Amino acid sequence: MQWKYQYSGKMAQLVGRYPVGIQTFSEIMRKGYLYVDKTDLVWRLANYSKFVFLSRPRRFGKSLLSSTLESYFRGEKELFMGLKIMELEHDWTPYPTIRLDLSRTKGSTSSATLQDRLLDILDPYAEEYGITEKKRTPGAMLDYLIRKIHQQTSRQVAVIIDEYDAPLLDVLHSDDRLEDMRRVMQEFYVQLKASEAMLKYCFITGITKFSQLSIFSTINNLTNVTMDPQFGAICGITEQELSTFMSDDIRALADTYEVTPDEMHHILKARYDGYRFTEMPAEIYNPFSLLKAFQQQKVDNYWFESGTPTFLIHQLQHFRTDIMSVDKLEVPSSAFDQPTENMQDALPLLYQSGYLTIKGYDREAETYILSIPNQEVRIGYVRGLLPAYVGLNDATVQTGFALKFWRALKQGDIELAMTEMKAYLSGVPYVEGFRQKLSDAATAEGFYEYTLYLIFSMLNVYVKTQVKCAGGRTDMVVWMPDTTYVFELKVNGTAQQALDQINSKGYALPYITEGRKVVKVGVAFDAEKRIPTDWLIS
Repeated sequence: MQWKYQYSGKMAQLVGRYPVGIQTFSEIMRKGYLYVDKTDLVWRLANYSKFVFLSRPRRFGKSLLSSTLESYFRGEKELFMGLKIMELEHDWTPYPTIRLDLSRTKGSTSSATLQDRLLDILDPYAEEYGITEKKRTPGAMLDYLIRKIHQQTSRQVAVIIDEYDAPLLDVLHSDDRLEDMRRVMQEFYVQLKASEAMLKYCFITGITKFSQLSIFSTINNLTNVTMDPQFGAICGITEQELSTFMSDDIRALADTYEVTPDEMHHILKARYDGYRFTEMPAEIYNPFSLLKAFQQQKVDNYWFESGTPTFLIHQLQHFRTDIMSVDKLEVPSSAFDQPTENMQDALPLLYQSGYLTIKGYDREAETYILSIPNQEVRIGYVRGLLPAYVGLNDATVQTGFALKFWRALKQGDIELAMTEMKAYLSGVPYVEGFRQKLSDAATAEGFYEYTLYLIFSMLNVYVKTQVKCAGGRTDMVVWMPDTTYVFELKVNGTAQQALDQINSKGYALPYITEGRKVVKVGVAFDAEKRIPTDWLIS
């Protein structure tokens, strides 16, 4: 098979060769995989500060960025020929480089296991430089390696640490284990500050933000560039990059779906775009999902192939998070850009993990709008939450009910939609603990708000609960392209009482001027049977 090359500026694109799952810069360049040239930003990052920290969600290219920095500091000039960095770098002095992937420590069950795995990760560098002496702790071994390599080469050492937080995520709220493992990591990282004179550069990346005092200890000069606008696009694909360098890929996928390239571009944007990591308005596509869609010739939810991370679900439950309140929040940066171990709620973790992103910034008030980034995240997020929060199986919701419900709503037939919902819920074998989940809800109506919110969200329908208006709080508002539905829910009450409340409190009034049809729906639920028993539509 012959691959088709396209050249545009400093970028060579190989159509049909997508580096999905490949995170090594040298392999991508040597084998001619598609590479979006961000080496100007890589050069700027490498020359910006000596100690740098960057947080990004999983599958956003952090490992590729780390590998690119490794090749740069190793002076592998031949890999960068034709890329933007060649106009910026004129020295190409090679430096000994230690790149550590701490994802290999995931699943460590004790501090002793963690120490052993860290020592294993350091072993290849000892072998590379003929260092046979072993040290008892990972920190002591890292310090010894840096000193011996510096002595052997007479050059400073670059240290790059990828997924630095991997050992800690699964034990965030296991106090004893977290403290033991934190001490191991603290002893490990403290050596970086002690070795400052022998270091050329130190780059640390991961998902979450742990405070410098507890994890990085005395690295008090660590520069956090996570929300720095100049590095906002260093991971991910921009709109300009997609439109310019991947136009043929869009056309090929459009042909598969029998739509126009513009229509396919819109589909990809709704599914994979929408991330912002700074106050600047430019949004970013998820690179893993976008390239996987091109590779598989199918638009799907690839970010969640490995499932919703269990540590996130545990954190949401630990903080008793109201999952219906996290979409479209207006908050200061201190509410979400804060150390993970100091969290008072799950908001920082939701943001740092990529389940919420910046959608707007008010410069005068210095507040940010946070929201779910796109369709892929909304659907995957809900699939993970359905069983955890209301005991519904996401597969049965999607295959047994969602399509019928969606079609009824799209046709404006709320009567049919509610009939389908009643039929579905009446046949659901709820998981063990359902009654406890119901009793844990702040109100009986609140539990059904959760249930409906998650079902609507899985259908990628925009829904908000407990919506404030002049007359009080509306239980639920659902926005379809042509219709706005205003719901009031009653448990062991009547549908007429629910509809009367919508009318008397004026819950529907704010939506009359939006240009859509407004439909008021009063729903009565039977708490014992767990189904809607009656509804009235006006």
